[in-house]
Amino acid sequence: MHIVLYQPEIAGNTGNIGRTCVATNTVLHLIEPLGFRLNEKEIKRAGMDYWEHLDVRRYINFEEFLEKNPNAKIYMATTKAHNCYTDVEYGPDDYIMFGKESAGIPEEILVDYEDTCIRIPMLEKIRSLNLSNSVSIVLYEALRQNNFAQMQMEGELHRLSWK
Repeated sequence: MHIVLYQPEIAGNTGNIGRTCVATNTVLHLIEPLGFRLNEKEIKRAGMDYWEHLDVRRYINFEEFLEKNPNAKIYMATTKAHNCYTDVEYGPDDYIMFGKESAGIPEEILVDYEDTCIRIPMLEKIRSLNLSNSVSIVLYEALRQNNFAQMQMEGELHRLSWK
């Protein structure tokens, strides 16, 4: 799977998303400009010591992202979508794109992706969910649909045994 962040603004969110990507063997794509430096403490703190294991790729703009990923099937996460994130079928190599925290994905991009725009249902009182939470919600649905391929499905207790 691939997560694409369009101009993320908050280092802590990107750090959390990076950690989730490492835990799920997901590539993280960052489209500039970023609202922070990748060496900031907030990214390292949120991503902990996992950041060095992250497959992260940077692009100067959306056009460069498209040039370097010409056959990408891109789902656009937006509050403006007709489709719920659970109503589509994700493939193992699909891309899920999220916009910047303050404004989302620009409508100039969205208009070309109406059929693959997806939304997370929520009450009208709130404009949007936190970016890192949104990424986790949609990514884990996509992974579930692909049977959590190559992921650990069982755990063990550290000090005791299951009864």
